[in-house]
Amino acid sequence: MRRRIYEMIEKGEPDDRLSVNYDRFMIFCILVSIFPLCFKDASRPSFFWMDKITVVIFIVDYILRWSTADFKLKGKNAFLEYPFTFFAIVDLVAILSSLTPLNSTFKAVRILRLPKCMKPLKILRYSKGFHLMTRVLQKEKDNLLTICYLAVGYIFLSALVMFQVEPDTFQNFLDAVYWSAITLMTVGYGDIHPVTEIGKIVAILSSFLGIAVFALPTGIITAGYLDEISRKRNK
Repeated sequence: MRRRIYEMIEKGEPDDRLSVNYDRFMIFCILVSIFPLCFKDASRPSFFWMDKITVVIFIVDYILRWSTADFKLKGKNAFLEYPFTFFAIVDLVAILSSLTPLNSTFKAVRILRLPKCMKPLKILRYSKGFHLMTRVLQKEKDNLLTICYLAVGYIFLSALVMFQVEPDTFQNFLDAVYWSAITLMTVGYGDIHPVTEIGKIVAILSSFLGIAVFALPTGIITAGYLDEISRKRNK
């Protein structure tokens, strides 16, 4: 019985109609639970019942997944490890965000609705592309971590240099780090920008280096993604 429940709630084979319909039902419930978050006034009765009905469904789903965790994780400590897995944490935050008393007591404080924004992440469980990307990230994690360290070092060094050559432009070091980060990402909001000649020269050099650093993880992930697709097709 538990084995069949596991096959139903996990992403099953395309010919398993029960599993496919369960996935579709859960995706529908997730979309319904997200709908009230698209409105400023979330106090409507219809939104209240949408939230309460879907959270009951999420609780049942969470219990079913936890009770069959040994089929997925294997090992003696499967039931202890499951609550700390990524999707289990997402599920729990989505549930608690609807059950907390603060949610109904302080509706004017909109920041209390932020945990509910975790609900869209539940859809990732049913995405083949996400699971494929997860395998790519796990496979290339060493290279990506190296680039991450390089990017952090670049941001700090660039911010430090700019903070010294443009002391009047940046009120504090955090502003310099903010400028360096958006320069690395090639966003360039323009709210903070160098005004002196030497500051502009540093910004030009920083932009060139930023493009190079930013392009590295994109190439690694793309290459890994194509390799995974090729391997999957060969199977």
